[in-house]
Amino acid sequence: MVRYGYTIFYVADVDETLAFFESAFAMNRRFISPEKDYGELDTGETILAFADHVLGQANLPNGYVRASDTAVPLGVEIALLTDGVVAAHADALAHGAVEVAPPQTKPWGQVVSYVRSPSGLLIELCTPIAP
Repeated sequence: MVRYGYTIFYVADVDETLAFFESAFAMNRRFISPEKDYGELDTGETILAFADHVLGQANLPNGYVRASDTAVPLGVEIALLTDGVVAAHADALAHGAVEVAPPQTKPWGQVVSYVRSPSGLLIELCTPIAP
């Protein structure tokens, strides 16, 4: 059986990236390696993790696109569920994120906004979709 366990984003500074998520979204650090080249956030059953570019280059010797090097966000996002999208959006901006799209209510009733973290990662802040 295969199950989903991790999403890992390669970033310039793992410790700073973890600190952003801790301060902007009150998430807790689950783990950071002694070398600070890999770290995880406590996000429930599936782990949100970060590895530095040196480790990324070792793992992917043919290269990859760094999120921080693109003028527009990569076509992948971290979606964080919250009932307080407006407040979470403001907190993210106060901690160094850049606004991509302000909070708005979608036709199906979900409130959604987008920010880009200091590491260049696209983050969707959204309310749960009502069944």
